[in-house]
Amino acid sequence: MLHLREFVAGIIGVNNKLPFWLKLLYGSGDWGIASIGMMRSIFYALYLTDVVGIEPRLASLGALAGIVWDAINDPIIGTLSDRMKSKLGRRRPFLLWFAFPFGLSFVMLWTAPNWESQVGLLIYVTLAFMVSDTLTTLVAVPYLSLTPELTQDYDERTSLSSFRTVFQLLSAMTVVITAPMIVDSVILGGGSQQQGFIAAGAIFGAIGSLPLFFIGLFVRERFASEEQEQESIPFGETLRLAWQNVPFRYAAGIYMFNWSAVDMVAITFPFFLLYWVARGDLLAKINIFGVDLALESAFFGIMMFVCVLFVPFWLWFAKRRNKIQAYIVGMFAWIIVQGLIFTIQPGDIPWLLTIAALAGIGVSAAYILPDSILPDVIEWDELRTGRRQEGIYYGIRTLIRKLTGAGVIFVTLQVLGWSGYQSPPDGVIQFTQPDSALFSIRLMVSFIGVAILLGTIIIAWSYPLSREKYMRIQKLLKVKRALAKK
Repeated sequence: MLHLREFVAGIIGVNNKLPFWLKLLYGSGDWGIASIGMMRSIFYALYLTDVVGIEPRLASLGALAGIVWDAINDPIIGTLSDRMKSKLGRRRPFLLWFAFPFGLSFVMLWTAPNWESQVGLLIYVTLAFMVSDTLTTLVAVPYLSLTPELTQDYDERTSLSSFRTVFQLLSAMTVVITAPMIVDSVILGGGSQQQGFIAAGAIFGAIGSLPLFFIGLFVRERFASEEQEQESIPFGETLRLAWQNVPFRYAAGIYMFNWSAVDMVAITFPFFLLYWVARGDLLAKINIFGVDLALESAFFGIMMFVCVLFVPFWLWFAKRRNKIQAYIVGMFAWIIVQGLIFTIQPGDIPWLLTIAALAGIGVSAAYILPDSILPDVIEWDELRTGRRQEGIYYGIRTLIRKLTGAGVIFVTLQVLGWSGYQSPPDGVIQFTQPDSALFSIRLMVSFIGVAILLGTIIIAWSYPLSREKYMRIQKLLKVKRALAKK
C-alpha cells in the first residue's frame, strides 16, 4: 500500500513544484497566528488603558516583562523543534499537541478581573500575556520552519510565502472589521466592553486553531534532515552560530524594522482615530456601502483589502527583478504615505480613507517579502555548517516579530503616559485628550514610522544574497549532499 508520504511526493512531482492544495492548506495556518497577532497588536494597548483601566506607564511594564519572556522561550522552542525526533517528523507533533491550547490561551488574554489594585491587574495581564505568548511560539515556530522543508526552489518559496501572506491579510482584514462589531453587539445585548473582547477572542481563537491542527495531520516535511543524525550542540553555541550567519544578520534587521513600522501603525492608529480624527467620539462610526462600521474597522479594513489586491503585483515584481528590489520599492511607497498621515485633520474622513488605500500598497510588500527571504538564509547556513537549523532561525524570527509588537506597545504606552494621556471613565462615550497627548499620537503614527522605514531600506540595500548567489548556493548544496550520501 502506498503510504501518504509517498503519495504526497508523487503528487508534488519533480522540480520542487508544490501543488495548489498543499500551498492552500499550508497558507491557511497563518490565519490563526495572524488573527490573534493582529487583534493583540491593534486592540491590546487600548484594552489595557481604556477597558482594564491600567495607567499607561504601568501597563507598559507588562509589555516589558513580555519582552524578557520572549527572549527566553522563543529560541529554546526553536531548538527543541530542530531536535525533535518522532515518527511524525520534527514539526508536526507541536502542531498536533498545541493547536487547541493555543486558541484557548487567546481567551485568557482578555479576561482581566475587576480588581481595584493596579499592581494586581498588572500581574494578571502580564501572566496572561506570557501564557498566550508561549503557546503562540509552540505552534508558530514549527509551522514557519516547514517553509524551507517543503521546497528548495527560490520562486516556489516566494509563492509559498505568498499563500501565507494572503491568509495573513485576509485574517487581519476580518479581525479589524469584525472584532469591533462583535464587541458592539455584546454591548448592545447588555454585556460589557470586556465581555465583548472575550467573545471576540473565543471566536478567533477557535477558528485559528483548526488550520494548524490540520496542517499537523496532512502536511509532511520533504527536505528535512530526518536521515541525518545531527550532533547535539549547546543552546548558546547554536545562537552563536546563527549570529555568524552574515546574511541572517541583515534578514533579522530587515524583519525588526519592518514589523516595528507595521506595529507602530497598528498599535497607535486606534488612539489616533478615536481621539484625533473622531474628536473623542468613542463610538464613532462611518457608513460604507450602507453598512455602519467603527472608524478603526473602516480604516484598517480598506488598508488590508488593498494589501490583498497588491500581493500578485509584488510577487510579479519579485520574480521579474528580485525580492530585495521589490521590497525597497514597496518601502519607499509606504514612506510617502506615512508622511502624509500627519496632514489628516479632525473629521476629514475622505482623506483618511484615501490614505488607508494608499498605505495598503506598501504594507502589502511589508507583509509578503521579508518572510520569503529567510529560507534562503537558512540554505546559506547549511552550506556553511552542514546543519539544517530551521527551528532556531524561525524561533529567532518569531522572537523578533513578537519583540517588535511588545516593544512598540511599551514605547507607545510610555509616550502616552508622559504626554498626559487619560483613560476615559466607565460608560463615557465622549472624551477629549490634552493637546500634548494628541500631538504625541500624531507624531507616532507619522514621522516616527518614516524614520523606522528609512532604517529598513538602508539595511535591505546592503543585503548580500541575490537570486544569482542563491542559485550558486543551491548547486553547491546538491554536490555536498551527494557526496555525503556516498
